[in-house]
Amino acid sequence: MTQVADGASDSDTPLRAIFKINLNGKAVSIGTVGQAYRFITNLNAIEWMEFRALHADAVAALQRAAGNAMLTVQATNALRALFVRAKLL
Repeated sequence: MTQVADGASDSDTPLRAIFKINLNGKAVSIGTVGQAYRFITNLNAIEWMEFRALHADAVAALQRAAGNAMLTVQATNALRALFVRAKLL
């Protein structure tokens, strides 16, 4: 992992929305850059293969938002697009 990626994983920067997702029967709440980054990078890459471009956009947006809180709107929008397309929302 790069230093930026480490920063994204540990970031407590709040997103502009809290995403509530049901995954394998468990409710998951995602409200920070770090939570979102860990969620979309810890799942198997095969699971995101169909949404590769949206996934890459969301990861990049979260990495940028970890370093600059003004970019959380873009990160939130990228996550929303990924989650809607993956039918998680």
